[in-house]
Amino acid sequence: MHPQWTKVAVVGAGTIGLSWAALFASRGIEVRISDPRDDLADVVRDAMPMLAASIPGADADDLLGRIRLTGDLAEAVADAELVQENGPERLEFKQRLFADIARLAPENAVLASSSSGIIASAIAAELPDEVAARLLIAHPFNPPQVVPLVEIVPGERTAEPVVAAAIEFYRALGKTPVRLHKEIPGFVANRLQSAIMQESIFLVQDGVVRADELDEVMKASLGGRYAAVGPFESFHLGGGPGGIRHMMAHLGVGMAERWKDLGHPELAPETIAAIADQTEAAYGAGPEAYRERSELRDRKQNALNTALQNIN
Repeated sequence: MHPQWTKVAVVGAGTIGLSWAALFASRGIEVRISDPRDDLADVVRDAMPMLAASIPGADADDLLGRIRLTGDLAEAVADAELVQENGPERLEFKQRLFADIARLAPENAVLASSSSGIIASAIAAELPDEVAARLLIAHPFNPPQVVPLVEIVPGERTAEPVVAAAIEFYRALGKTPVRLHKEIPGFVANRLQSAIMQESIFLVQDGVVRADELDEVMKASLGGRYAAVGPFESFHLGGGPGGIRHMMAHLGVGMAERWKDLGHPELAPETIAAIADQTEAAYGAGPEAYRERSELRDRKQNALNTALQNIN
């Protein structure tokens, strides 16, 4: 299965934009990256070897050969079939940016935002219907070139054929697109992550475990389990032949009681400092530690992806 769009504009060359660009280029797509930063060429050149290493079969020089750089938004989107926006997470900024993109891009280009929490209807609020019909959220989980999920979240005026085409495109890239049926700030994956981080910070702050110990608990239990089956299937199987109905009847009351006891830590400066100190002590800090830990993470994630793909 090959992507139906072969010319893509990536607007914004931060971490997410660069990762998208590498993934698109690895699938034979012609990519134009637009960003006003003066060091764009250096940033892209320096990022590609590490990104290529995280994509099975990719080569940095091949990726760079399919990527064109420009500080001019009009040049980047001029013949794009898809525009993948990765700008700052500010509503007013995205509204202005998409107004410019809509004016400069082809009339049939699909306009996708990588926003991690702002809904499409808010971004498109001031845009005409014919533009809003082509705008949706395509939110990846970081890093996009490795983690399969992309949340497809249409706005109130997004046309269904556009949604279907976007799902087909991202699936052809090897992603796992999941269409949300209702707009909600933060979407699904980040809301779940926020809930887990809330309790994680509380448990570390309260002295129950250190940050690295909590990570071990997660990796040795829920992390591996949820890679195989999600929360609902896990509970369904955990209930034995009686399934989730038995599980809820047996453990539901106790679970609901624990909800009342979940922590609500304040992210005060001293809390942030304590969490950061423990995390840096466990995993290092600075560019070299970041590179080493990121490469290890990507190798593990790709091994997990491959293992799951080979099991039916």
